[in-house]
Amino acid sequence: MKKNLKYHFVGIGGIGMSALAQITKSQGHFVGGSDRRNDKKQTPEVFHKLESQGIKLSPQDGTGVDNETDFIVISSAVEEDNPDLQVAKQENIQIIRRSDLLSSLFNNKKHGIAIGGSNGKTTVCGMTSWILDSAGHDPTVVGGGYVKNVVTDKLLGNSRFGNSETIIIEADESDGSLIKYIPKISVITNISKDHKTVEELGDLFSKFAENTSDTVIINENCAHQIKINNNSKKVLKFGEDSVSDIIASEISCNAFGSRFKIKESDFEINIPGLYNVHNALAAIAAAQAEGVSDTEIKQALKTFKGTKRRMDVVGEKNGIKVIDDYAHNPKKVQAAIDAVRLISERLIIVFQPHGYGPTEFMKEELIAAFAGKLLPTDVLFMPEIFYAGGTANKKISSSDIIKELKKRGKNAFFVPDREDIVTEVEKRATQNNCVIVMGARDDSLTDFCHAILRAL
Repeated sequence: MKKNLKYHFVGIGGIGMSALAQITKSQGHFVGGSDRRNDKKQTPEVFHKLESQGIKLSPQDGTGVDNETDFIVISSAVEEDNPDLQVAKQENIQIIRRSDLLSSLFNNKKHGIAIGGSNGKTTVCGMTSWILDSAGHDPTVVGGGYVKNVVTDKLLGNSRFGNSETIIIEADESDGSLIKYIPKISVITNISKDHKTVEELGDLFSKFAENTSDTVIINENCAHQIKINNNSKKVLKFGEDSVSDIIASEISCNAFGSRFKIKESDFEINIPGLYNVHNALAAIAAAQAEGVSDTEIKQALKTFKGTKRRMDVVGEKNGIKVIDDYAHNPKKVQAAIDAVRLISERLIIVFQPHGYGPTEFMKEELIAAFAGKLLPTDVLFMPEIFYAGGTANKKISSSDIIKELKKRGKNAFFVPDREDIVTEVEKRATQNNCVIVMGARDDSLTDFCHAILRAL
């Protein structure tokens, strides 16, 4: 690839966009970008770290694009009337979708590992990357979360530039772009309704598996939904069932991690939740397929610190823990509540739905998830749906979900303003309670967790 090209990323603060921007910068190109959140002075740490790597930030008003710009990079979230995009069209600057830039990077490497699935792919991507990095494989990584092991004063922790032929990416199904990738090894963590129906996802992940050249690694619970016509590739199933290829047995979960066996080998992870045992199985299978020894895998897994906003204990005050988590779809909500229940019997939950379209699509399932998991002593607060801008149809509100949960006798409250929730949590939380804040795509939720902690 020619050096010193000039790229401008629209929405550069997004988790996927910032990861790819950092990789592009590491390749020797000039990288700049804009973001609405930076204009509003939200989540300043993200933008400070990008700037510290030599990435130039500009307002999202078209001024960051000029006739020296070679490429504008956009995601599926960028609207047609975006000022940067309008200038690019006027100046005939080539417009590239993020998924096309990523697929070009990925498909040009010999050892491509793509992690897909409705839940857990960020953690599996982080685990697999840490294992291969620790084993000396020097992978390039484009992830969907900030891996604590690689976060520094300058690096966000969602990407890594390696000089080998190994690349590990998180493959997104929400916009269907995962079928652009041609992996050597693919992982399907699980399939559940999120952005698309289970039937649509089954078809999409089947194509993803078909595109894989060597090994397909599938959660045993969704293997029946994947149809692979090409018999030349290896298919490995993971789970707890005796018919799987990678089987976890003698599982012991505590509030801070889990131990389990695979055949006669003992493994340990220091992040909580049974679902993380399954995530570890997927990462172990991928690492084994790349020739990493069990000894190296065990050591790396034991030292894996997890990902920011995934069961992230922000702090504890007066015997009350505050936890930050990315859970946003019904399965993730259920798994997060189960994991926190190991720490505390009484939970105070703050759930911020993300996006009007996704919330309407998953409304009934979200109601069922909370209705099934909330105990009589638990309390649920919901602010209004997180809105990142654009042309969304706002015909649904968080209050619609709360009304249904109230009908079912749950202690559920709609509080539009998050600042008012801090006061409510302060009033209700008592010693040995756990406050868990859940929601996607809004990094300011971490600041919100700290506000709660200060108030306790």
